[in-house]
Amino acid sequence: MPAGQTDTRRSILDAAQRIMAHKGFAAVGINEVLTAAGVPKGSFYHYFGSKDAFGEAMMKSYFIDYLADMDRVFAEPGLTSAQRLMTYWQSWRETQSVDDCQGKCLAVKLGAEVADLSETMRIALKDGTTAIVERLARVIAAGVEDGSLSIEGDPEQVAEVLYEMWLGASVLAKVRRSPAPLDGALVATRRFLHL
Repeated sequence: MPAGQTDTRRSILDAAQRIMAHKGFAAVGINEVLTAAGVPKGSFYHYFGSKDAFGEAMMKSYFIDYLADMDRVFAEPGLTSAQRLMTYWQSWRETQSVDDCQGKCLAVKLGAEVADLSETMRIALKDGTTAIVERLARVIAAGVEDGSLSIEGDPEQVAEVLYEMWLGASVLAKVRRSPAPLDGALVATRRFLHL
């Protein structure tokens, strides 16, 4: 795809992520996204074959960026593995508490909604969340090795449980319009990692 088309496609995906982080997938029309991206309304199908293909591309794009951010946090020099993990969780707490607990995580916002609407979006969510858990497991294993944390069980199981806990806390923060569930997840995470 030529550079101009790639930039336009990215603008559409970025606008969609911003809007859908607040409204959800089904509540947002294509025209709203195109208007926000500054793209002519008739050009959507030039970039995406269907709304389903668009949703899949949006989820994949979101996870590419999210995983790159995780990698930056986990590569921060001069920190122990435990410190890297806590930096990640603290960042999660801050981004999920913004805008009256409306958050910015599309896995939280769209997970339950699109898993039943679109198999391709469900798979994109599954692949993205699996990659998150794999990264967490690697850093947890490194923390056990460098002695900055300790766990009961293997790193993969602990990573999975922590990620599930944080997803649940994020949903409850939205329901309660309070960051308290995220604060509880932060305390529980420290206990899990014996920090």
